[in-house]
This record gives sequence, structure tokens and C-alpha cells, in this order.
Amino acid sequence: MHLDAAHNLARWLLRDPADAEDVLQEALLRAFSYFPSFRGTNARAWLLQIVRNTAYAALKKRRGIHMVNLGADTEAESGNMELADPGDDPEVQLIRSEAQREIDTLLQQLPLDLRECVILRELEELSYKEIAEIIGAPIGTVMSRLWRARRLLSKAASAGAYAS
Repeated sequence: MHLDAAHNLARWLLRDPADAEDVLQEALLRAFSYFPSFRGTNARAWLLQIVRNTAYAALKKRRGIHMVNLGADTEAESGNMELADPGDDPEVQLIRSEAQREIDTLLQQLPLDLRECVILRELEELSYKEIAEIIGAPIGTVMSRLWRARRLLSKAASAGAYAS
């Protein structure tokens, strides 16, 4: 359960599944090596904080470097092909996948500090206190970032709905 949350956070912070896996592996190695000294009560928040710090370090290291995938030309070749749910008809699957793509696009447009708060709160369902511990900021900062992120998401979603 914590591993899924850690991978999810890394993926959203880095925007690249391969980089997220690398960061997650490095973060887990750090967590295992420091686990004997862990004295807290919330292992999930502790692990997510390590993942966050590792992701930020990776972002800082690669700043200015832009990678372009020249390999796979299709989803099937790149391994990103999604399998349809056997219970859904094609129309429902299309609607769901378009909605998920829209949400992903809106989240990716948020500034990193706002995006991480939204991911931790809405997708990982952490409390404001847990988020504050992970990002090393006061609860008020978490609340204000969430408010700003939700406002930006709402505006962007409204603009997208009228533009279509």
C-alpha cells in the first residue's frame, strides 16, 4: 500500500514513469538503510517524504536537460498500451480514458508545489498534517496551496469545457 503511494507521488512529481521508478528504487534503498533509526509513528508519511526529497534531488540534477524519446512510434511499441476493461463497452471506455487524460493534463499544468499537495491530498488521501510533515511546511501553507491548486484546476477545466 505504501509502495503504490510512493510510486504515484514519484510519477506525478517527475512526469516520467521510468524516472519515477528510478527515484522510487533509490528512495526505498534510503528508507531501508535508515529504517532502524525511524522513531516516528507514521511510516507512510516518512516514506513519502523520502520519495519527495529524492524526486526533488533528481529534478535538480536534470534541470536543463530535456530528453526526447526517439524509440517507439506507437503506444504498442512503447509499452504504454492500455487494456480495455472487459465490462465496459467501447463508448464508455473512450469517455473514461478521455476524462482521465483531461485530468492528467490539468494536473501536469499545475506548478510542482501545488501539484504535489493535490496528489498527496486527493489521490493519496493524506491529512493536512501528514502533507505538512512530508513537504516540511506549516498546515496553513498546505491549505493555501490546495486552495490555489483547486482554483487553478477549476478555471482550467472551465476554460477547456468552453473551448471544446
